[in-house]
Amino acid sequence: MASGTAERLYELILERKRNPRRGSYTCRLFDSGREGILRKFGEEALEVILASGGDGKDRLVHELADLFYHTLVLMVQEGVTPEEVIDELESRFDGGGTAGPEKPLGGPGRQRDL
Repeated sequence: MASGTAERLYELILERKRNPRRGSYTCRLFDSGREGILRKFGEEALEVILASGGDGKDRLVHELADLFYHTLVLMVQEGVTPEEVIDELESRFDGGGTAGPEKPLGGPGRQRDL
């Protein structure tokens, strides 16, 4: 996985929040507030769903990248770090590559084998 790219993007988004840059799309998202960011996140999630309906892998990859970016914007807005998300994912492993019974993947009552 190219986690270095994700880390650089997260840091760039964090920098835009701390030091807004005129004309930046990221800054416009932050200016729209939590509701605007959530609305855009929802739009991107829907586009991923639609793209997965047979529009081809390239379109799906494009839409997933958009959703990933908007996920990072939402994380910065809400003060969630990538480390917190990774730690949560890691806590779901029991050491053998499966979700442990104490922290099922997918939320309460929806345990899945990783």
